[in-house]
Amino acid sequence: MLNAEVPVGLGTDATRVASYNPWTALYWLVSGRTVGGMQMYDSDNRLDRDTALMLWTMGSSWFSNEQGKKGQIKAGQLADFIALSADYFRVPENEIKAIESLLTVVDGKIVYANGAFSSLTPPSIPVLPDWSPVIKVPGHYSYLQQETKTAVLNQLHQCCGACHVHGHQHDIARQSSIPISDDNAFWGALGCSCFAF
Repeated sequence: MLNAEVPVGLGTDATRVASYNPWTALYWLVSGRTVGGMQMYDSDNRLDRDTALMLWTMGSSWFSNEQGKKGQIKAGQLADFIALSADYFRVPENEIKAIESLLTVVDGKIVYANGAFSSLTPPSIPVLPDWSPVIKVPGHYSYLQQETKTAVLNQLHQCCGACHVHGHQHDIARQSSIPISDDNAFWGALGCSCFAF
C-alpha cells in the first residue's frame, strides 16, 4: 500500500479484543511481534519507527480531513502533544510497548499528568459511554506501576471456576486483587470470549 502511495493511517482497534494503548500497536508494527513476544511478521512486513509514527500522526490526519491541522508539532497546527516516559526512537524494541505518557496536552491544555508532572493533574471528567471498562479499571495496564510478578500473574486470563453465565472458569480472576470482581458487570471477571463464537 505504501509503495502504491495509497493513503495509510494507523490507530488502535479500540475494542475489547485490542488495546487502546498506541504503544502496543506501534510495538507490533515495528517488531512484528505479539505483546507476548511471538514473532508474527518478518522484516519485509514491518515498519521502521519513523514511518510507523508518521503514519500514526500525519497519516491518520488524511482520514479525518485534517491534513495541515494536526499530525505534526509545528506552528499553525493543533497544540496536541505528549511527554513520554522513554524515547521511542532509542529504547530497545521490546520496551516500546512499555512507553507511557507522563503529560498529555490537547488544544494547549493539560488533560493528563503522571510521574514528575503529577502536580499538574487536571480534575477528572465523566467517562462515556457509561459501559466503558475505564469506569471499572481506569487507564490501561501500566508496566511502570507493576509491583511484583504476582501482580502480573493475577491479571492473566485464568479459568479455574465456573462463572455460571458462559460456562467459563474465572474464579482465580474473580478472587484476585484486580478490580474486576463485579461478576454481573459487562467486564466482570475479565469478560468472556463469547464474541468469538
